[in-house]
Order: sequence, then structure tokens, then C-alpha cells
Amino acid sequence: MVRRAILDRGDDVAADDEALPPSQLPEARNDPARAHWRGSGGRWLVWAARAVAWAVLILIGYRGVLAIVEGQGTGTTAGPGPVAAAPATQFPVSLADAYALEFGQVYLNFSPATAAARGAQLAAFLPPGSDPELGWDGAGTQHLVSEQVAGVSVTSSRTAVVTLLARVSGAGMIELGVPVYASGTGISVSGDPSFLSGPAKAVPPQGSQAAGDQATETALQSQLPAFFQAYASGDRSTLARFTVPGAKITGLGGIVSYSSIDSVYAPAGGTRRQITATVTWQLPSSSAAGAIASAPATLPMSYQMTVVYSGGGWDVASIGASTAALPQGPP
Repeated sequence: MVRRAILDRGDDVAADDEALPPSQLPEARNDPARAHWRGSGGRWLVWAARAVAWAVLILIGYRGVLAIVEGQGTGTTAGPGPVAAAPATQFPVSLADAYALEFGQVYLNFSPATAAARGAQLAAFLPPGSDPELGWDGAGTQHLVSEQVAGVSVTSSRTAVVTLLARVSGAGMIELGVPVYASGTGISVSGDPSFLSGPAKAVPPQGSQAAGDQATETALQSQLPAFFQAYASGDRSTLARFTVPGAKITGLGGIVSYSSIDSVYAPAGGTRRQITATVTWQLPSSSAAGAIASAPATLPMSYQMTVVYSGGGWDVASIGASTAALPQGPP
């Protein structure tokens, strides 16, 4: 039988091995260590290697799925890429601002003498078939003094209301709401403008001011006139005598001349103080032909200044507009 033949062959091989001297036996049979790793021990190593390989594959797959899920959840990509451009449907706010300003220049000026020209100009801002006069009856006169954009309220990707802050003759300060429609690169005034009330007057709080350092205020009253004279002229070499080294103060270039120091407030402190000084400037006289001769105008102005005590006097480090509240007049 076949099985018997194989067994017989194995017996023959074993017999041959026994017939050989020890020096000629196969290496595996002479090496106890190698013999120890044959059989089930070798299979154990194979199964361990397969387990490690499967663990690595499972880990790689888990990390890949996790990266995909996290990328979809946060909207991020695996690496840096180009910044997405703004959507094409975003409302063109800057264009609407400029367009409404140009419209206001025409709409807020009217007179019977220029009615035809005004209608033709307004038609350029309106959709086809609109009333070019926007309801004006052709009577009365109004003149625009000044205008600027006060704000924009975007209501959709194609519509918004631009609010203009304007001064017109006979009405003072007003607001004008201008509805606009934009599509692609086109834009138009899409409805009747609306007069709105101007901004209400805000009253700043009158905070209590700490008592000033009278000795420092007296010293500054005598030193600041020379500084303001140099500041009015803008002479840098003269200004350098009254400023700290490195101070960037250029002066007014002669547009005004110094008249007087009205007040100085200096809080108590060390060698560096932030003070408030009110100076009266004298404006140049008018030289227009036929003008009636009169005394030049004067204007008091307040400045917030940083001064540093050095060498027995106060030098100016900076000068700017003051945030101090206006003095309260009689009720």
C-alpha cells in the first residue's frame, strides 16, 4: 500500500541515519538547539508574526478612518492648501457705498431750472421704466452741502440699504436710506429713497477730575508758550529745544500763530506726566479782494501732552488731541 510504502521509506531513512557515523549525521540532528525549534515551536513563531501583521493593518485602517471622519467633521484638509475665495454671491458693499454716494449727489440737489438734466442723470441709476424724477413735482430748490456713508445694511446676497449722512440747505443734518440691488457687476437703485432723522446728540459724562499739581502747572504755564510758538511755526530746530530726544513732533507749518495759554492741568506724579493744555491760536487774516478789514479770528484748542522732567524743566515727549470733556457753560 502507499501508506506502507511511505512508512517503509521513513524506516529506511532512519536506518540509513543510524548506519552513518556521528560526524556525517545531518546538522539538524546534531544540533539540539535547532532540534528544539522544529515542529510546534516553529509554527508558534509563524502565528505570532501573523498576529503582529494583522494588528498593524488594523491600526493603519483605524487611523485612516479616524482621519477621514475628523476631516469631514471640522472641514479641514490633511495639508495646507489655497485659501478659498469669497463666494460669488457675497454682496459688493464697497461698490454699493460708492454708488449710493454718486446717487445722493444728484438726488439731493434739485431746482426747476435744472429739472431736465437732473432727470436724465437720475435715470442712469434706476432700472429701465422707472420714473426718472422719483416722484419730485418739479417745485422748490435744495442744495447738498456734504454727504458720506453712515452704514450699510445687507439684506441678502443681492440687496442692501446704504445710509447716507448728509447736510442739505434748509434742513441741516439728515440721513438718507438708499435701497440698492446688485447682480454680477451691475447695480442700481431699486426703490424710493427714504429720509431718516440724523443721529441723536450724545452727552458725555462729566467725570470728576483729581486735583492738579499746582507747582507743576505753574512751571508749565511759563514754559509751554515757547513750545507752542515753535509748534505753530513748525521750525524743527526750535522745536528740538523743547522736546525730548527722539520725539517725532513736526508742528503746524505756520497755518496759525500762537496767541496765549488758557489753562494747564497736570496731575500729581513723577518725572513723566500726561497733561492737558488749552492754547488759543490766531488764524491768518483774510486777504480776499473787497473783504471788510477785521481782526483775525482766534480759536482755543485743547491738547493732551506727555511731558518729562529733565535738567530743571519739562520737555515735551508727545502731543495729540485731548479727550477731556468740554467745560459746562451756563444753563
